Amino acid sequence: MALIELQDVSKTYDLGEVQVHALRSTTLAIGEGEYVALVGPSGSGKSTLMNTLGCLDRPTTGSYQLAGEEVADMSRDERARIRNRRLGFVFQNFNLLNRTSALENVELPLLYTNGMSAKERRQRAIDVLGRVGLADRLDHHPSQLSGGQQQRVAIARAMVNEPAILMGDEPTGNLDTKTSRDVIELFRRLNEDHGITVIIVTHDQDVAGNAKRTIVLRDGSVVTDTTNFAEALKALHPVAPVDAAPH
Repeated sequence: MALIELQDVSKTYDLGEVQVHALRSTTLAIGEGEYVALVGPSGSGKSTLMNTLGCLDRPTTGSYQLAGEEVADMSRDERARIRNRRLGFVFQNFNLLNRTSALENVELPLLYTNGMSAKERRQRAIDVLGRVGLADRLDHHPSQLSGGQQQRVAIARAMVNEPAILMGDEPTGNLDTKTSRDVIELFRRLNEDHGITVIIVTHDQDVAGNAKRTIVLRDGSVVTDTTNFAEALKALHPVAPVDAAPH
């Protein structure tokens, strides 16, 4: 059984007299341990698909099963619980609390985990910060960290609940080229060494090229789903036909 199964999923926003079809009928499956990039031009539906996969939004139609549980019919609170249990999120803007240390930022999701003592929370956070290379930055606040280090804290926070799926929404968007490579290398290690399923939305071809599977969206539809990145690039940048020269 696939970890993620979408069947005829769509998302429509009703804006009064206008309906916006942000995601058209989409069927796909993602297995455990996959590394998937969602790409496409602005307005293509990739963020809508990510929000659906991440249980942040409920589809208008269709079925979404996450580890065998039907998400499409869940209430907001039920989706929040499954997010906390199975999903970790990394965002472009880091979303760290500025007045708290790296360690406290990473501990935060564990406050919602029943039956875990303060000592256990602290040790879990220390361990995961060590895993992302920040064992010597536990007491530093975000303002004392570089952009790359802040994103590592954000990744550690996403990983502290030991989720099955790590989701990144433009996770390198605010980083320079070298730091982006370091962060993507960390995603690769988490995927290959720890078996974490990774799903990333990105406009950066270098970032997308590190994924093992690329899903290309256009106008709310999946136009290509491939493990061949060259094929994905062709779908992402289709060549307009050249008109025949007049005789």
